[in-house]
Amino acid sequence: MRKLWIRGIFTGLLSGTFLGLFLNIIEISTGIKVYTLLLNVDYFPILKNYHLPESIEFVFHLIISVIVAFSLLFIIKKYRWNRTQIIVRTLLTTFSIGVLLYPTTALSDRTPELTSLPAIFFWLLGHLLYGLLLSSLFIKKGNYS
Repeated sequence: MRKLWIRGIFTGLLSGTFLGLFLNIIEISTGIKVYTLLLNVDYFPILKNYHLPESIEFVFHLIISVIVAFSLLFIIKKYRWNRTQIIVRTLLTTFSIGVLLYPTTALSDRTPELTSLPAIFFWLLGHLLYGLLLSSLFIKKGNYS
């Protein structure tokens, strides 16, 4: 179990950092607030009352990424997913997370409009790329079967 935690932390931190960098580059180059959305905590009742530094918001994002990575690794091991299952199911999971989280943009005035097609596109693309990196790290590290 300790080894699983270490792998979950490593893959979660690496993939989460990639997603953050990707969305930050998109936001800087296009002005579409997808990185702001990634770090947004305005929908948490207690946290919305504080103006947190970007670094703390990014740490929250990385904690969630580690939880996602560890959970997927646990399921991969428990159900002995093969390579194809790892890739497809990880992509479906991360895409679904993106779909489920995007509507939180309506709860903040700092994030993109709910109906912004470019924001939805880059947000979901980022989550697919995140899932692709995550699944490739799972396979590369031999974290299946």
